[in-house]
Amino acid sequence: MFEMSHTRDRSAELFEEAQRCFPGGVNSPVRAFGAVGGTPLFMDRGKGPHIWDADGQRYVDFCCSWGPLILGHAHPVVQDRIMKAVQDGTSFGTPTRLENELGRMILDHHPFAERIRFVSSGTEAAMSAIRLARGVTGKNKILKFDGCYHGHVDALLVKAGSGLATLGTSTSAGVPEAYARETLVLPLNDLEALEATMKVHADDLAVVAIEPIPANNGLLIQDASFLQGVRDLCDRYGVLLLFDEVISGFRVAFGGAAEYHGIRPDVMAFGKIIGGGMPVGAYAASADIMEHVAPSGPVYQAGTLSGNPVAMAAGAGQLSVCLKPGFYEDQERRTRRLIDPILDHAEKKGQPLRIFNRGSIFWLAFSDRIHIRRSSEIDPDSMAHFSKLHAALLERGVYLGPSGYEVGFVSAAHSDAVIDEASAAFVDALDVVFD
Repeated sequence: MFEMSHTRDRSAELFEEAQRCFPGGVNSPVRAFGAVGGTPLFMDRGKGPHIWDADGQRYVDFCCSWGPLILGHAHPVVQDRIMKAVQDGTSFGTPTRLENELGRMILDHHPFAERIRFVSSGTEAAMSAIRLARGVTGKNKILKFDGCYHGHVDALLVKAGSGLATLGTSTSAGVPEAYARETLVLPLNDLEALEATMKVHADDLAVVAIEPIPANNGLLIQDASFLQGVRDLCDRYGVLLLFDEVISGFRVAFGGAAEYHGIRPDVMAFGKIIGGGMPVGAYAASADIMEHVAPSGPVYQAGTLSGNPVAMAAGAGQLSVCLKPGFYEDQERRTRRLIDPILDHAEKKGQPLRIFNRGSIFWLAFSDRIHIRRSSEIDPDSMAHFSKLHAALLERGVYLGPSGYEVGFVSAAHSDAVIDEASAAFVDALDVVFD
């Protein structure tokens, strides 16, 4: 049913070389295996739901490049669009029709976006959206929620999630205290604390930033009533609302969590899926707010590779598939097919496991809690279980991101047969964890 132990000699050799080139041997800390032990796997290729490492071992991939690959690896529509774009040139430093194509596709089908600006990463999108909010309001302070991550922006590396949680620290060296003082941090799911803070700081608070589906420090699913309450308080106190939908955008619905919950943010940050696996980000808002962005307005933001034609082509190809009727319903079905047998097995065996999901995002929590809505509700000691599970899954040909704080993703390339194979591997691995 699934393959067991194999050699990882070539990955070990490549990691030894990488450590002579890069800090910690990686170009992003979430790729390190420090949280699960062992050597990071170096991947050579991917196709559909599978990836192959440098030693030739195949894995069912639920990392999906941390979310962008909603169609799986090397999807023919995306590949064809990329190859055509590359043949015509990789960058011009001028406008291209491909920017218009992808921009129009997003604006025509997103319920709350009227104007968009492409950038090159999700971090850049969040950073630019916050600068825009400050420029529009003339106010300085920003408010974020503990457990939400908005990229490695100086002012937002304050009790952030994801890689920082994995590394065991909540802030980053190199961030001046003056920057941090402009950022207010509150717990999720606490409207009373938010209102009390707004009463004090509303006159200098430009924006409330939130992942409407927090997915960087576990999957901290929030009640729609909380998100609506945040919207209402922002309206009451004259503060802009930023939905960071770098992960949830185009993942749970084409219009992301904003469409899913029917809540209009003032500004949105996008990334991942809109690039089809190429580096891309974007921020969007109403036409009135976006008119503040240069060259139309005084809020400056620029980028040499913004709207890169190869990334635009890849994104347009991918989103054309996402727009097909029933696409997101099918993604939800695939995800439930994966996780339901695992949950049934854990319940029968008395194993303390919850799997939370929203659409095709899922997260394994070794806990008896019915809900986990704040990062403080995650038991750090439970990560020892995840470390064992991660190792057991690798032995069985299943790849998850190497941190128990990270979420997994199901793609349209995960067929029922592949999902059933992976689900069986999860069940077998859980018995190893709790043996």
